[in-house]
Amino acid sequence: MQIERIRIRNFRAFRDVEMLHIPRLVTMVGANGTGKSSLFSVFGFLRDAMNTNVRTALVKLGGSRGFHEVRSRNCDGPIELEVAYRIRPRQPLVSYSVSINLDRSGKPIVEREILRYRRGEHGKPWHFLDFKRGKGYAVTNEITEVKKAADLDREEQETLKSPDLLAIKGLAQFERFPAVVALGNLIERWHVSDFHISRARVEPEAGYAEHLSREGENLALVIEYLHDNHPKVFSTIKNALQKRVPGITQVESKQTEEGRVLLKFQDEAFADPFLARHISDGTIKMLAYLTLLYDPDPHPLLCVEEPENQLYPTLLEELVEEFRAYGQKGGQVLISTHSPDFLNAAHLEEVFWLQKHGGYTTIHRASDNQQVAAYMADGGRMGHLWKQGFFKGVEPEG
Repeated sequence: MQIERIRIRNFRAFRDVEMLHIPRLVTMVGANGTGKSSLFSVFGFLRDAMNTNVRTALVKLGGSRGFHEVRSRNCDGPIELEVAYRIRPRQPLVSYSVSINLDRSGKPIVEREILRYRRGEHGKPWHFLDFKRGKGYAVTNEITEVKKAADLDREEQETLKSPDLLAIKGLAQFERFPAVVALGNLIERWHVSDFHISRARVEPEAGYAEHLSREGENLALVIEYLHDNHPKVFSTIKNALQKRVPGITQVESKQTEEGRVLLKFQDEAFADPFLARHISDGTIKMLAYLTLLYDPDPHPLLCVEEPENQLYPTLLEELVEEFRAYGQKGGQVLISTHSPDFLNAAHLEEVFWLQKHGGYTTIHRASDNQQVAAYMADGGRMGHLWKQGFFKGVEPEG
């Protein structure tokens, strides 16, 4: 999957913004408060809304005020989100849009929900799902099988049991709606990282985990799973960690008699291994990123905030290359950073910057700035240009 366009209206700092021509690797910069985290929240919100409902997802994001806290300040009208993507290269561009508003009693509802795809640059898009306030239709055809509008097999659906449910939540459970199933599978597998090193140090109860969780508290379980089920992947992760952290010769998970799983690191200078709670922050974080990047069943989308924290600056260029390689293998990575060293490894077309005007955020693509593009063509590096003030309205952290 590759997301190519995002449209956001009335969502936190985004009054009305659109990101176009989104590459496999996106690096975003901006001052604190410009909305980098809010952009990632769009993906987390859609995933949470699909797993639960819109009302619960709004409360998770905005607290007790829910909709009123998430909707842009001093703005009326619905929250509107649209994501346009291709499941595979050269397949039709698919777009999913959802509009969220309040009913007469002040409760959040799904006002409109549409899944459509465009056959060409100028063709009228066909709707594969169209719901208004919980009632509508879905198409049972495969997207790639439809040649003309008359071939669309629309199936009217009964009203959803609650107006705050997404139609894709229910319909994605049925194989006869392949376009909806494909979208549901993608959203469920998005990974929006909110990694906490302290959470990754915990000694979890024995269990089973194939993928790193959002906060990383199951890191020991995932390492155990990879060691037992994907030894080649585990060896790749271990070797990559050894290159970045001097002295580390082994990583392993061990289960105690009390049913806890311990994450241990062996340093060549010492006979006894170190437990995760005694290892450096940078080592834990690097292991977590490598676990994400070499996942045998990778996520279609990774969102990672400030990966440079706790990592030595010289390691960042290699990390950027690994994020880029993840995208080249079919995934997509969105990163926010405050590090010129990290940005120096980014390509011109991969960089966007966020800027606030009158309380609302705008998004700028570096390649659209002729001066920045000219300096990069002459061998400039993006982090140096940022520090020299070429990103209008953006200042790097002190």
